[in-house]
Amino acid sequence: MKKHFIAGLAAVTLLVACDNKSKSTSTETSSEFASNIGWKSTASIYEVNIRQHTPEGTIAAFTQDLDRISRMGVGILWIMPVQPIGMQGRKDPKDNGKSLGSYYSISDYTAVNPEFGTEADFKAMVDKAHELGMKVILDWVANHTAFDHHWASEHPEFYNHDENGDISVARNNDGTLTDWTDVADLNYDEPGLHKAMVEEMSWWISQFDIDGFRCDVAGYVPHEFWQSAIPQLHDVKDDIFMLAEWDEPYLHDVFDMTYGWDFHHRTNEVAKGKAYATTFDDYKRHLDTAYPADAMKMLFTTNHDENSWNGTVYERYGDGHKAFFVLCATYEHGMPLIYSGQEAGLDHRLEFFYKDTVTWKNPNLEAFYAIAIKTKTANPALWNAPDGGEQEKITTTNDANVYAFTRKKGDNTVIVFINLSNVPTSFTYNGNIETNTYEEVFTGNLLNLESTGAMDLGPYEYMVFSSQITGVE
Repeated sequence: MKKHFIAGLAAVTLLVACDNKSKSTSTETSSEFASNIGWKSTASIYEVNIRQHTPEGTIAAFTQDLDRISRMGVGILWIMPVQPIGMQGRKDPKDNGKSLGSYYSISDYTAVNPEFGTEADFKAMVDKAHELGMKVILDWVANHTAFDHHWASEHPEFYNHDENGDISVARNNDGTLTDWTDVADLNYDEPGLHKAMVEEMSWWISQFDIDGFRCDVAGYVPHEFWQSAIPQLHDVKDDIFMLAEWDEPYLHDVFDMTYGWDFHHRTNEVAKGKAYATTFDDYKRHLDTAYPADAMKMLFTTNHDENSWNGTVYERYGDGHKAFFVLCATYEHGMPLIYSGQEAGLDHRLEFFYKDTVTWKNPNLEAFYAIAIKTKTANPALWNAPDGGEQEKITTTNDANVYAFTRKKGDNTVIVFINLSNVPTSFTYNGNIETNTYEEVFTGNLLNLESTGAMDLGPYEYMVFSSQITGVE
């Protein structure tokens, strides 16, 4: 695209306001830093809901979409569970006999649900993803199984039992029963379970060459298991990636990444007008003091749980859904997540227990997400911990609504301004900005910035400036 350079400006002004319309998705990673950096440092993650991603709801049908997802710049595919789903106690909230069950009620760890396809289909999907430069991690449910999992009859000692001697429904950490009445509670006091679980996980690495696991409710599983199991999995394949569905620092002794649940809750509170943008300063202090320097946090505006149970991004963020994703994609320690259909404007809550296909209707939004994650990959300042640049706050005269910061790595600088409110704002800023020409990545405009200046931002408007003037064509 044609680039416009506005000369002689002391700061960003209305004369060069960006419209936040995605113009291109072409970016290249800086070779200066990338030569010795592993794939974990530059990756973003995409959650795949096989059942809902395509009308067919199969692995083979999803595989046809890999080229498009790869072109978006995705580095890691998180595949929701693909194993057979239990029948005993299967939930059917509508009581219509059409329930397909919960993905997280697994009746056989080492098999592929025939509704989704075959083992050959899964291997072909992994191979194609690898050919396209993407890694594949599989959702793993170590806390519980379906009641008709074969272990229930073969190894009843693998389970906790109730006062009647029956296998218990899954329990919370405090011992209270969950409402997950379709799953049975595993007993990690039994050493044999540890060995069996590692064997089942290793099977997927050995058979299909997957690259790791997203571990469901990881904090419900005794940490001693993870401390033993994950090194054993690294022995099977050294360079695996482990994501914990939990938000506690202690997990980072063996996990690569944990959920940014606290961050996510803060974004929802800001969107509702119940918190100021300064809450993300508090979160940054929490990260700096409670977490190790190399801790990665998965940051997101939606996922399968949020979409199905708490509402779409439009329900929770309104017109600000893109602004909050920009924050997720640029914030220090954060790896941004995209969920199946999010890039197509997914505007309804997908049924959790039933077939409910994503409607692929908004290709323009896909370009926005592609620029956001490719900008992260292309700018070393935005890379994942510990290889990205440190985040430094830019003070504005409207810090209640505007979140602004810089991140630097070597000679690469990224500057972020986001209006996290639904009202326009005019403000001045003062930050550690080197006077220079920068590219606003979502428009391709070239602008002069200085360390102090004035700016106008519309409702939920965002500007992301890069000193690397090669990102948008």
